[in-house]
Amino acid sequence: MKKQVRTAFTDRRQDAMEAKKKLLEKMKAAPKADDPEMIAKRAERAAVAKAREERQAERARLKFEEQERKAAQDAADAAAAYAAEHAEAIAREAEEAARAERAVADMAAMKEKRDQRYAARKARR
Repeated sequence: MKKQVRTAFTDRRQDAMEAKKKLLEKMKAAPKADDPEMIAKRAERAAVAKAREERQAERARLKFEEQERKAAQDAADAAAAYAAEHAEAIAREAEEAARAERAVADMAAMKEKRDQRYAARKARR
């Protein structure tokens, strides 16, 4: 069966009045603020909110500690990297100095051999 459509002004006005009455009755039937049930619900909500805030504070504290730990680890890693790089640079400089000394020693030895050959040639004359 089809539902009859009430389109007359008085019908719509009557429907609106009935809806307002139902809403008013619903509001009157709702528990009051001083009702023990409402007080218990408010207390429960407050406890849940407090627990939520505590969890958020704990998460924030853990996050801060993790950031502190990570910062300390990064600083230690940076210091270790700097020390390794510094030691490598010192070793490289020492090797370059040793290579330069060997080159000077080789040149001196070559000069000494050349001087000996020259002296031997002069002695033969």
